[in-house]
Amino acid sequence: MSYGNPFERQISNRNFLSPTGFKFTLQRAPKVAFFGNSANLPAISMGTAIQPTYLKDIDRPGDKVEFGDFNYRFLVDENLENYLEIYNWIRGLGYPESLKEIYDWQGGVENFLQPPNSELNLFSDATLQILTSKENPNFKITFQDMFPTELSTLNFDATSEDIQYFTADVTFKYTIYNITDMSGNKL
Repeated sequence: MSYGNPFERQISNRNFLSPTGFKFTLQRAPKVAFFGNSANLPAISMGTAIQPTYLKDIDRPGDKVEFGDFNYRFLVDENLENYLEIYNWIRGLGYPESLKEIYDWQGGVENFLQPPNSELNLFSDATLQILTSKENPNFKITFQDMFPTELSTLNFDATSEDIQYFTADVTFKYTIYNITDMSGNKL
């Protein structure tokens, strides 16, 4: 069995991927992305099907792909503007006190009561750009229909000796992500 020229299978770019080389944009909450300092490329996994045999059960590739959560950490600004973008988004999705919260968050009852296929402003698309070692955009991960599920606490402590500025962690669910070049072609 021939696999072609072995030199064509070598890595063409010998630079390593930098953990600091990223830029995140979230259409629904642009202030969150501005002070970002940590993001992850979520896990992807696939279940297996079991093929029973009389000797040993055999694992076979499954048919459902599952994507892990997207986690993002950002520095919180003094006026809580970026924190409140996520906080209000979660409250608007969950309306913990009354239905009025989701109506207000959606921009009024008439906007909320649109047909099911219309944009209800519940989700947001997002992009995680991965930069080269020279800080140029290299490729991007696009997330579809993203929404927050958890926002971390902010612990105030008057006994702290050093000032550690607040960071908040937010966890997002989404429908799917794709890895593409900067023109949108799948890699």
